[in-house]
Amino acid sequence: MARDISDTTPIESRDELVTYLEGGSKPRDRFRIGTEHEKFPFRPTSNAPVPYEGGRGIEALLKGMQERLGWDPIYDRDKIIGLFDAKGGGAISLEPGGQFELSGAAVENLHQTAKELDEHLQCALEVGDELDIKFLALGSSPLWTLDETPVMPKGRYAIMTRYMPKVGTRGLDMMYRTSTVQVNLDFASESDMVKKLRTSLALQPMATALFANSPFTEGEPNGFQSKRSHIWLDTDNQRSGMIPFAFESGMSFDRYVEWALDVPMYFIKRGDDYIDVAGSSFRDLMAGEHPALPGEKPFLSDWVNHLSTLFPEVRLKKYLEMRGADAGPVPMLNALPALWVGLLYDDTALDAAWDVVKGWTEEERHIMRRDVPRDGLKTSIRRHSIRDIAGEILNIARYGLERRARRSVDGTDETVFLEPLDNIVETGKTQSDLLLEHYRGDWKNSVTPVFKARAYR
Repeated sequence: MARDISDTTPIESRDELVTYLEGGSKPRDRFRIGTEHEKFPFRPTSNAPVPYEGGRGIEALLKGMQERLGWDPIYDRDKIIGLFDAKGGGAISLEPGGQFELSGAAVENLHQTAKELDEHLQCALEVGDELDIKFLALGSSPLWTLDETPVMPKGRYAIMTRYMPKVGTRGLDMMYRTSTVQVNLDFASESDMVKKLRTSLALQPMATALFANSPFTEGEPNGFQSKRSHIWLDTDNQRSGMIPFAFESGMSFDRYVEWALDVPMYFIKRGDDYIDVAGSSFRDLMAGEHPALPGEKPFLSDWVNHLSTLFPEVRLKKYLEMRGADAGPVPMLNALPALWVGLLYDDTALDAAWDVVKGWTEEERHIMRRDVPRDGLKTSIRRHSIRDIAGEILNIARYGLERRARRSVDGTDETVFLEPLDNIVETGKTQSDLLLEHYRGDWKNSVTPVFKARAYR
């Protein structure tokens, strides 16, 4: 999320929480695509992480991009922590360890998404070159320890840092040493939301396998295809995972609200202040019985900010966020929205994808989610490998994109963005597989070359 909001519209009833989510429903001709991706800044001269402070740090990078883009700054107290385009474009924000995130604008087609990404990277690299900063396209930090990783000056992250070790063993790794790419997509109605949520939840492990790109930790192979995904298995299980209730009869906006009311909060924001309420519930705040604000009822911003701290594999806001993929090179960043747009924005494709997964049991989905971080495309369900399932699903996504028929100025349709995924399925080799081949081959058991091989250019 680019920034925490401060909307003081009072919430008087639980129904208003449901109405907020329902407000995301829109006509199909207004469906949009919003892509977000994170990347690790590093020093190309030393492969060291980039601190926030100093004349060549993250702060200077943000100010340099602000000067070029003309975007408005986002502050936490007196520290610039992001930028946003007040004309309705995207935003730039910082993750806890300095991961540099583009939250893209809501655009109509994948060609616009690709153009936006190219323009963002061009600006970031131009400013970065002046500051000895490059950006790494991996799903997890390959070399730095937690102690070596910088800390960004953002109030909510300080609260999360204190809370994470109380609820899991890998929360700090998630915060400081992972990067992801996700796409945010619309729904037309509650029933449309439920079908898209269920289908995409069931298929997130497949996406994790296809986009696996985090095989190194602290200078060595870590034994995983997607270490980022494995980290999420013990980060904070009260707010993450495959949310089995989504597949139960009666799933609705109301049911998601019921879950969210009891997921522990992190913070309440009042003006510029972040109030640490980690472990407390939004239900208590609704009842006017919150220990930090006795007698007070929530504002709309409290609800919106709380929703942003829920981390299921697919997250519901006023849109659906696909959260299962490692960050990666530009073709993979464009492939992620192509996969999900092809599956979810055409009704025939959505029906076909649902037919693939609708018979899977909760236990089968759980086992697949558990095993995919280590086994990747070799993970199996009902005697079928994820690789085989991915081939079938890619054909469905391609059909969906063909039916959309959104072409670039040179006549290319959106199916071109699926090509890197086709290659992965055809060869059976993920990005992690290829990196490990280099590590054991021409890199001579050294992780250092990954900084040159996987730097954005």
